[in-house]
Amino acid sequence: QVQLVESGGGSVQAGGSLRLSCAASGFHSSSNCVGWFRQASGKEREAVAYSYTESSTTYYADSVKGRFTISRDNARNTVYLQMNSLKSEDTAIYYCAADTRYLGCPEGGPKKYWGQGTQVTVSS
Repeated sequence: QVQLVESGGGSVQAGGSLRLSCAASGFHSSSNCVGWFRQASGKEREAVAYSYTESSTTYYADSVKGRFTISRDNARNTVYLQMNSLKSEDTAIYYCAADTRYLGCPEGGPKKYWGQGTQVTVSS
């Protein structure tokens, strides 16, 4: 049974950093499409970053390129999102997501399984 549990959200001032964690179970995150989405109040959920494996091509939303980094700890079956130089526009609920059906990532990112979400609030 696939399960994704996010942690690491919180409140931070603009320019600060946060590291989100996604603990995966029921599958090997090292060789499946995993990533992060976010949904700000009043906006659609959008893909932030995702990849099939740590060595494969990684997608980053234009708005976070150069600031966010997705990574994995395969031994712990955990996926991370390092968020630096945070802006007020990054305020959202962040969701970990995965898809185990493909050898690669589907268009638009993984949307088969979802975590419960963790709130990130950036104050200016």
